[in-house]
Amino acid sequence: MAETSSHIRVVDVNGVKRVEFSDRKILDELSINEILTELVALVEAGDGIKLLLNFENVEHLSSAALGMLITLNKRVGEAKGQLRLSNISPQIYEVFKITRLNRLFEIHDTADAAMSSF
Repeated sequence: MAETSSHIRVVDVNGVKRVEFSDRKILDELSINEILTELVALVEAGDGIKLLLNFENVEHLSSAALGMLITLNKRVGEAKGQLRLSNISPQIYEVFKITRLNRLFEIHDTADAAMSSF
């Protein structure tokens, strides 16, 4: 079962909501707010969500997008869920390291590795 919006595609794989991004660049505030609204709706659908954000198609993230991820991480924690990130490009990962967000998020090289970590 796949749910699609203009910005994300959600597939349920063995109880894990696997999210892929449609946009190569997640930069403008309107898109970021729409993505956050959709992701929070997934989290609020029930406690204990397992959520994987696959950044395979993403080339650029704005600082507002990083803020959105921090907010999402907090919401997932409040819902006693688990959040994993995967397939982050080296240049985006560098930003995660500089901001120390690589310590906040559980980041995996591949979606398969992230899936097996739940």
